Amino acid sequence: IQKATSNTVAEYIQRVKVEAAKLSLESSRENIYEIMFSVGYSDVKAFRTTFRKYTGLTPLEYRQRYSKALAV
Repeated sequence: IQKATSNTVAEYIQRVKVEAAKLSLESSRENIYEIMFSVGYSDVKAFRTTFRKYTGLTPLEYRQRYSKALAV
């Protein structure tokens, strides 16, 4: 994986989890904590830190900016 993506396995898994969370944040009204658990995080601080590392935003900021569910 590292050769194909230039990421370690752990970084690749984090990216996949963040991408899944982004999709949920954009398209559902599901609680952020439920999304966090559904993508495999049980620690709020770890989720928030990782999410911000890859997006530059907290999960709440991301939802407020990109949510299609809230626009309706």
